[in-house]
Amino acid sequence: MTRRALLAASFATVPSAAHSAQPFDLVFAGGRIIDPETRLDAVRHVGIAGGTIRAVSAVPLRGRVTIEARGLVVAPGFIDLHAHGQDLENNRLQAQDGVTTALELEGGTDNLPHWYAERRDARMLNYGASIGHNAVRKLVMPNGDEAERRAATDDELKQIRALIEQGLRRGALSVGMGLEYAPVISRWEVLEVFRAAAAFGATVFVHTRYGAVTEPGSALEGVQEVIAASASTGAPVHVVHVSSMGLRTTPQLLQVIGEAQARGVEVTTECYPYTAFATGIASAVFDPGWQERFGLSYGDLQWAATGERLTAETFMRYQKQGGTVIAHAIPEEIVTATVANPLTSICSDGQLRQGKGHPRGSGSFARVLGHFVRERNALSLTDAIRKMTLMPARRLERRAPAMKRKGRVQVGCDADLTVFDPRRVIDRATYAEPARPSEGMAHVLVHGQFVVRDGKLVEAALVGRPVRVV
Repeated sequence: MTRRALLAASFATVPSAAHSAQPFDLVFAGGRIIDPETRLDAVRHVGIAGGTIRAVSAVPLRGRVTIEARGLVVAPGFIDLHAHGQDLENNRLQAQDGVTTALELEGGTDNLPHWYAERRDARMLNYGASIGHNAVRKLVMPNGDEAERRAATDDELKQIRALIEQGLRRGALSVGMGLEYAPVISRWEVLEVFRAAAAFGATVFVHTRYGAVTEPGSALEGVQEVIAASASTGAPVHVVHVSSMGLRTTPQLLQVIGEAQARGVEVTTECYPYTAFATGIASAVFDPGWQERFGLSYGDLQWAATGERLTAETFMRYQKQGGTVIAHAIPEEIVTATVANPLTSICSDGQLRQGKGHPRGSGSFARVLGHFVRERNALSLTDAIRKMTLMPARRLERRAPAMKRKGRVQVGCDADLTVFDPRRVIDRATYAEPARPSEGMAHVLVHGQFVVRDGKLVEAALVGRPVRVV
């Protein structure tokens, strides 16, 4: 018997006789169970007790509460490694998109204890963060605003590395790094950050230095820089939102990442399923020369607060004011190919503020399932679920063993589950109305507690737990 078959037999199916005397807290009956690790894809009954999956059975189970799941898919809850929206406004929309764990790993925080403390017993979804290199730089620089525009001195670099190591000792899941937002960061500083991460077995989640289609300073150069840093230090690296960095050159980036993987470099990547990126208009991303770097014009930019397309005049006005701009820059065929590529996991990179922002914060996961799986047939349902669950869990589980209990529908795993209708699931958020919730998520559970039930949000369910290294 193969290892996959052994896993399926050992973990995915439990004889009902072992549980017949005591009913489960909750049973999902007769749903299509998809477990991406064992490759189980079959009609089963799932028994939950104490926030944990206790049985996945081919024969019926008894539950204090039984929910009929015929015609529905029962999958692991979706894990978003790149979720900037960490408040309840965002949690509500993330839950309706099937997300059960939303992590802030690109930007991170400069104060892990405070970050976790302010979320305790106050979030619907599981939460966690990295120690953020850019955030730490702002602490160290005499004037925090200089951090984006000035290289660190030798003494400052020592302080930056010490604070990153302190954050990792305090339980940070990873190191976050945004090189494009501080392009003056030296190559040596990048290596020092990677060395700090390597000492703790932590992955560096990096927004690469360049997102351009022109040389020098191309997206390919940016990816090569962090692959080289990973190879020389031993720190794993995760390249965030690859298609919004590579734009039309994304296939080249994916080829290079795949070649590095094949040669033993521990590099992974992710994408979100949209043709536009969003960022701060006053950031270094829009320093002079951005039109040539990205191949864009003012009319390709959309002001998130109003939905208007920009002109040279409004661009300059809003750049002085500051705020979020949406850049329509990624060809549709590039998005489709990147979502389908076996190297990419799915993320959102989302954050809404008072209902304004990019629709990726509300609809990324339902969009993959509805648009790219059902409507476009760009990838299979099982592959899509793997990209949303097992792949992100595996990216973290070596440093954070608790992630071994997520991203799977197996006995002993956390009852973080998403139950959806594959015929109806779809995103509804648009660039004009980014806060519209997704459809088709029938039930979403976090540690066995409903945050969505019968398609409706359970507002009082503040059941999210911290994910951190202990």
